[in-house]
Amino acid sequence: MEEIVSHFFEPLPLGKLTLPNRLVMAPMTRSRAKGGVQTPLAADYYGQRAGAGLIITEGTQPCVIGQGYIDTPGVHTPEQVEAWRRVTDAVHERQGRIFVQIMHSGRIGHPSLYPDGALPLAPSAVASGGRMYTPEGMLDHPTPRAMDLEDIARAVEDHISAAKCAMDAGFDGVELHGANGYLIHQFLADNTNLRTDAYGGSVDNRIRFAVEVAQAVSDAIGPERVGIRLSPANTTNGIEESDSAALYEALIRALAPLNLAYVHLMEFGGRDITKLIRREWPGVLILNPHATGEEAAVTPEAAEEVLAEGLCDAVSIGSLWLANPDLPARIKAGGPYNTPDPETFYGGDHRGYTDYPTLDG
Repeated sequence: MEEIVSHFFEPLPLGKLTLPNRLVMAPMTRSRAKGGVQTPLAADYYGQRAGAGLIITEGTQPCVIGQGYIDTPGVHTPEQVEAWRRVTDAVHERQGRIFVQIMHSGRIGHPSLYPDGALPLAPSAVASGGRMYTPEGMLDHPTPRAMDLEDIARAVEDHISAAKCAMDAGFDGVELHGANGYLIHQFLADNTNLRTDAYGGSVDNRIRFAVEVAQAVSDAIGPERVGIRLSPANTTNGIEESDSAALYEALIRALAPLNLAYVHLMEFGGRDITKLIRREWPGVLILNPHATGEEAAVTPEAAEEVLAEGLCDAVSIGSLWLANPDLPARIKAGGPYNTPDPETFYGGDHRGYTDYPTLDG
């Protein structure tokens, strides 16, 4: 394991932070925030994992209409900010670093989630074709309401407001969720964005919303506190991109002058696009490696491989962090690793959340 340790445990400057290692905890939805407010258990959960070079939280809605699933946290009310403050305090007390992932779900939502029963919003009135779990059981995603220019401006403001709330909650920064078929990704993809105005049609128009959000949030809290997650060619949530290489090359070139803290790439479309983004992006690149596009969990060996090749500066790992709160220590020791329990991934109590054992017991 000596070679693995030598790559993982090199410090990494990121914005105004210095990460002590290159093992990033990937954002993972846990659906334990009743009413959109994190519980004290969340402080335990994230605090246990403060040994990560950087923690990126579960997807967190910036506004009511941005919610896409039940029991996901928000970061737009005083109560939510206070609850997140307990989390950031727990991480910082253990010398950790934590960014909140701001996730506006766009069309991946349902009227049952919203007090006024409104339709979810999206670039165009195109349904995902998928279903979601609601308090009434499994229901189809409805056809969303196409956003007008006022809605788009409000969505940008919602991201700004959520980022400011995140700063009030003590986060070190925010990650904009531009991946996995949520709102920013819906503007990028040509099967979900059928607009004929300045936000649709050409590649330059389809990247406009992503760049505007990144610019606005950077202006509000500082670019060194802002990252963005992308997943080129990802078909999750009914997304189809006909021009992924050209699309992401243009997007990365437009984002480069903003001097963001990082780009976080969820690999889905093959290694060629990863290499393209690595060439074009001048800053820190965090990679969640899936060279074949498969959803298999990232292993320490796969993480070491992409670091050794210079494909990225840090690696994000998901389920291994979920089940191994002391993951850096286990990698140093060469294992063993706890096995994640899928039955406890979403919802529930402390079981499968804060009760995974550490090497020291």
